[in-house]
Amino acid sequence: MKNDLRTILIALLAFAAYSLLKDFYLAPLFAFFNNLIHNRITAYFVAYLLVGTPLFVATFYLHRKAFFVSLGLRYGFFKGIFIALLATLPMLVGYATAYPLNENITAGGLAQGVIFAAFFEELYYRAFFFGLLFRYTRLGFFPALLLGALTFASNHLYQSGELATMSGIFITTLMGAGLFAWAYVEWNNNLWVPIFLHLFMNLFWYLFDAGDNALGPLLSNVFRYLTVAVIIIGTILYKRKKGQQLAVNRQTLWIRK
Repeated sequence: MKNDLRTILIALLAFAAYSLLKDFYLAPLFAFFNNLIHNRITAYFVAYLLVGTPLFVATFYLHRKAFFVSLGLRYGFFKGIFIALLATLPMLVGYATAYPLNENITAGGLAQGVIFAAFFEELYYRAFFFGLLFRYTRLGFFPALLLGALTFASNHLYQSGELATMSGIFITTLMGAGLFAWAYVEWNNNLWVPIFLHLFMNLFWYLFDAGDNALGPLLSNVFRYLTVAVIIIGTILYKRKKGQQLAVNRQTLWIRK
């Protein structure tokens, strides 16, 4: 129990520190490094890496001998690519068929909105905040997920000023947080799986004019939810074939014994 409380307290404090750094210092850090090296993509990467310092310090303190293992980054890179690409084919095929290519594609947009967004959001929200709580304490799936998922969803509300659209964006991204967290633990804590799921879903949304915010129109969501169905059903069938129990079940939803 003491170890659980220590992990929970450290995770909460580190995540709060990260959130404050992100809100108040991400933009100034980006501007500083952009002026220093005159490269927006590199400057954004370095700035986002630095605001995550409290999370890295906390992880090292808790799991210094298994730092990369505790974050799900030590293995499974190519497996993550394969699984994610296969699962997101409905979005790729559907969007390529139904929508024209985005005429405003830029290297900066691809880097920041697709690659960095997927990598850092999965690393900070899923691997650190959710993963450390679910994997290393007796908190179940929902308690471990809740605060990080709410924060994750709230961070996407800037995409619209209309209440109805904002509500839709919030619900959509909240469900996305739950999906990526579920995929993370069901694929044996391999963070590369949700990273590349997130990346490919963002990429196909960006490559085609499928919507101008995370909610999107009805048709684009049909293809997106087909992808979600493939992820869920494919994962369940794979684990059944391997004779593996689902990591998220009735015994692990709230408090784990």
